[in-house]
Amino acid sequence: MPIVQSMEKFMFKCLSKSNKVIKNHRLKYNLKGDFFMKKIRKAKIIYILLIIIIVFSNFYIVLADDEEEEEEIEFNWEEEIIQTAAKSSNEPKINSRAAIVFDRNSKKVIYEKNSNQKRAMASTTKIMTSLIVIEKAKLSDVVTISKKAAGTGGSRLGLKTGDKVTVRDLLYGLMLRSGNDSAVALAEYVGGSISGFADLMNQKAKELNLNSTNFVTPHGLDDNNHYTTAYELARLTDYALQNKTFCNIVATKNCTITINGCAKSLNNTNELLGNLNGVYGVKTGFTNNAGRCLVTSIKRGDLDLICVVLGADTKKQRTQDSIQLIEYSFKNYEMVDLQSKIKKEFAEFKEQIEKKIFVNKGKEKQVEISLEQLENSKIPLQKGLKDTVYVKFDCNQYYEAPLEANKEIGKMEIYINNQKEIELKIYNQNEIEKKTIKDYFLELLESYKRLSIN
Repeated sequence: MPIVQSMEKFMFKCLSKSNKVIKNHRLKYNLKGDFFMKKIRKAKIIYILLIIIIVFSNFYIVLADDEEEEEEIEFNWEEEIIQTAAKSSNEPKINSRAAIVFDRNSKKVIYEKNSNQKRAMASTTKIMTSLIVIEKAKLSDVVTISKKAAGTGGSRLGLKTGDKVTVRDLLYGLMLRSGNDSAVALAEYVGGSISGFADLMNQKAKELNLNSTNFVTPHGLDDNNHYTTAYELARLTDYALQNKTFCNIVATKNCTITINGCAKSLNNTNELLGNLNGVYGVKTGFTNNAGRCLVTSIKRGDLDLICVVLGADTKKQRTQDSIQLIEYSFKNYEMVDLQSKIKKEFAEFKEQIEKKIFVNKGKEKQVEISLEQLENSKIPLQKGLKDTVYVKFDCNQYYEAPLEANKEIGKMEIYINNQKEIELKIYNQNEIEKKTIKDYFLELLESYKRLSIN
């Protein structure tokens, strides 16, 4: 392992230097005697111990950023968590510092905890990394691995300087194995450099209106200026999952890639993929600063959710928090079709109101109205709240001509459990011009003709 070899060299260098310092000190002051030698040996031992402590502290820090190599998850307790979570209807109390459950269809939030708090995101960063690469590079392109990419620490695919790997295989190494070396290789290939690629990531974040998100690296190792929120990470994931290539990669449990033509098997670090009903992605993460992180996409029936947990203390707690939030959401929420109710209510209102609206001095006698399109026809509601949905209308009935087409003349409000949730605008469809003198004359003439006939 390159890290261990480097540390061995460092220790040897320090010991050699200590011997040299001691020798020079004795020669300079012509010191002799057993007393002096005992002092020197004691100092030397202390010096060596300090070196060992420092080296292995650094070694621990490097390993702490090593995504998923330690603390392999055991699923003999997972089924118990699933069953317990499925039975409970109470909102779960979770360990993670921040979390969110986000409905992909309606873009509504089902659950949140500190969801707008800026936090380190570790390797969930690679969701954006892979998205940028997929959008800007050909999957069949071959990348030659640089010395910088090969030397990147933390979780690794195991790339060496000069290796040749396709963009497609690097993406699998990035998202399944969480390879930081893959991240740097892809960033250099697409962005020219890490900073150049970070610019592309931040441009995309700006395009998606992720205003509380900033990227510095393609892998997510700790940096004070590298952060996001649970809410914005959920929105980014929702956008990325609309890309078929991205969706296929993160849904892969295991695969085989080739490096220099040699096969290498990969297993996905996502502990819920293949172990929890409906899970089809997306990414794990861990650094000392970020804690344990997991972004999960789950679909059961009409409910298609994204669950994000950030800052769990352990991998087991991360898994437990995610399962509890997922099971709570599916047990307590259902998709409700608002479109049919709104369409029926508006049709009845339209028939009545169009006869009542009066445009003074207008050529046309009747206004035709239309309703703003409902953005999401179905929304997730807590079970039992479906019958609490009702609508209210507010529409002006008197206007002075002229009345231009597509003018807002009222609104429809949708209430759920006595809380206003949605507001839709009501428009005038047809233009109504103001009467001219000629129009008044023709009206008078028409009235005279009717009187003459009678």
